[in-house]
Amino acid sequence: MRILIAPDKFKDALDAARVAAALAEGVRDAQPDAIVELCPLGDGGEGTGRVLAAALAAEAHTAVVQDPLGRQREARWWRVPDSRTAIVELAEASGLALLPAAERDALRTTSFGTGQLLRAAREAGCRRVLLCVGGSATVDGGAGCLQALGWRLVDQGGATITAAMTGGLLHTVAALHAPAEPFGADVKILCDVDNPLLGPRGAAAVFGPQKGATPAGVDELERGLAHWADVLERCCGTDVRTLPGGGAAGGLPAGVAAALGTRLCPGFDVVAQHVALAEKLAGCDLCLTGEGRIDDQTASGKVVAGVARVAAQRRVSTVAFAGAVRLRPSQTIGELARQVGVQQIVVITPPGLRLAEALAATAAHLRRAARSTLAAHLAP
Repeated sequence: MRILIAPDKFKDALDAARVAAALAEGVRDAQPDAIVELCPLGDGGEGTGRVLAAALAAEAHTAVVQDPLGRQREARWWRVPDSRTAIVELAEASGLALLPAAERDALRTTSFGTGQLLRAAREAGCRRVLLCVGGSATVDGGAGCLQALGWRLVDQGGATITAAMTGGLLHTVAALHAPAEPFGADVKILCDVDNPLLGPRGAAAVFGPQKGATPAGVDELERGLAHWADVLERCCGTDVRTLPGGGAAGGLPAGVAAALGTRLCPGFDVVAQHVALAEKLAGCDLCLTGEGRIDDQTASGKVVAGVARVAAQRRVSTVAFAGAVRLRPSQTIGELARQVGVQQIVVITPPGLRLAEALAATAAHLRRAARSTLAAHLAP
């Protein structure tokens, strides 16, 4: 029996490689002679940089940047040897995971550090950048990132805004001006969702609460992003309000796309190509995937839905493992599985377990769930 194990990370618990390893242990418990191949994945979200770096044998570099609250930290980026290609992950500089819960406030956070990472890669001679943008702590429309790249933001009085731009300050921007020298590198933005910048599926409404925004804060962020979109259209000539993926990472793709003319790509598709996912699935009997939580958002560019889609093209059944599922009212887990495209969703967490305990035992729960699921799959 040939089985491909192709999961995403389980956020706050295990990276994708360790999730794959835990599932593989469960498979071998149930079927010791199974041929198992591990293929950790990402979709542009947190951890995708490491997945791509492993696939491309890229070398790690570091740069000192600002974290989401403007404090200095050392962040990684990667360079592919014998190539001018860099891999930059927003979460390394501007990630939500860098802040404890008490510090998360989307009105006060900035993507300035991500711009510093991009600049470090460019100054090192890179001419092509894969920018992974998921897992951000910010809803600043990429304005902070552009500041770090030399773009000048000015207020209504024509004065340069020197403070690192945050979501709560977007309404103060009257115009932006390009630096004397263009960035000079081709940037491909790997988005982990296809949400637009504005509206009920936009950066503020969907992701603001995850980043510490209150309902009033979400409204303020929405107004700020709408104002920022007006500024971008007036100064750059591009309307990014409905750009698919523009609402990822607090709207950073929208801002960077307007200013730099960058391409937005489904992150999963780029990663799947680099790891040769379709080729690995050829000849498999079963595919196991998973992520920390599966919900309606999973079908909007996340790993589990992407794996299911590619596996279906190879006529390979897919089982997805999750730490938790979030169902709509009256929705069943079977309906969610069909929406995502998998044969089955297996929730690995025992009922009633506290979150801290569940996170600490994720590897053991994955192993047990894979063992019992495969045993049932093999039963006559």
